[in-house]
Amino acid sequence: MHTELTPRRELALLLTLAGIQFTHVLDFMIMMPLGPQLTALFAISDAQFGLLVSAYTFAAGLSGLLAAFFVDRFERKRLLLVLYVLFGLTTLACALAPTYGMLMLARIAAGVFGGILSALTQTIIGDVIPFERRGRATGLVMMSFSLATVVGVPGGLFLANWGGWHSSFIAIAVACTVVGVLAVWSLPRLDKHVANARGQNMTFAIRGVWADNNHRLALAMSFAMMFAAFTVIPYITIYMQANHILLPTEIPFIYLAGGIVTLLSARWIGTLTDRIGKRKMFQCMLLFSMVPMTLTTLMQPYALPVVLLVSASLFFFMNARMIPGMAFLTSAAQPQFRGAFMSLNGAVQSLSIGIATWIGGVLIQRNPQGQVTHYWMCAVAGIAASVVAYWLAQRVKMHTVEPQAPAA
Repeated sequence: MHTELTPRRELALLLTLAGIQFTHVLDFMIMMPLGPQLTALFAISDAQFGLLVSAYTFAAGLSGLLAAFFVDRFERKRLLLVLYVLFGLTTLACALAPTYGMLMLARIAAGVFGGILSALTQTIIGDVIPFERRGRATGLVMMSFSLATVVGVPGGLFLANWGGWHSSFIAIAVACTVVGVLAVWSLPRLDKHVANARGQNMTFAIRGVWADNNHRLALAMSFAMMFAAFTVIPYITIYMQANHILLPTEIPFIYLAGGIVTLLSARWIGTLTDRIGKRKMFQCMLLFSMVPMTLTTLMQPYALPVVLLVSASLFFFMNARMIPGMAFLTSAAQPQFRGAFMSLNGAVQSLSIGIATWIGGVLIQRNPQGQVTHYWMCAVAGIAASVVAYWLAQRVKMHTVEPQAPAA
């Protein structure tokens, strides 16, 4: 059930999807390093700032869940363009928010549209790219995470230091406009799935996904995969600054180093995933990622190159898990339910990020000097979730052959 594209048109499509993912990921990521500015400006606590991060992910999770009821009932291109315009407008609303309450509402709205977009981009990859090249294609699109880290976050912090925190969100809204114009040209019409979805009631998609035990195992694996990462990642900046490991001006180097490493390795990881297998690659990276996860949470005031080496290793292995993991999940879905499955997966991942971030905030403590303690417990939670993901990956089956559409 693939739409045949020329190699050039396929590359243009994948780059456009990467651009959409870039703006969506950056919109989420930029909040974490902006924490010190926002807590000071709005006179809020660390816990209230954490709610800004969690509110976005919970909204994205809820929207992804609701999208499973309708995403397969619409032509993909039109749906994606409408959602992307709304996402850009709500991101602009974040930049214009005058109070903490208004910013919270804007973040929730951005999360609603961003959550569906994330699932829809992965669904389009499954619709267009054949199974044997899906890992490489996913790796190309997932390069957006690296670009958001190496270019987006440092650039956003520079703009925030120069023109205030509003500037970061204005820049993302402008980027959405540019990518949206490219999407109008590069995205093909994708409506072959609609014939199968017509006549289904609103609960058919959810029932179809949830009735399949393989889908349930894959969603549980996805939850564990994201949980393992986000018990640790949201608190890197807080830990590094509060414990005097890095100066505030040195924080962007964490994202720069991590982003460069993941950017340069993303396509190689995608190719290696297709060569040795999605399951094996995913499980290997799960095991390897436990080492930098532990080292990061035990970091002391070492020389800057040592700190950057450890943090770059963490970003590399987290990305090296995500690329085969997402290709694995896309292939675990039955093709006729792929849109609903990936929407549910987006909801599950967003819910996992929100819960992991909240649990991480509960686990870490502050001593009388204001330093972060018990950060290592976040690594313990992340390692436990990685072990669960490894076990589940052994049991998830992949659909390696797409069913042919019935003859007219």
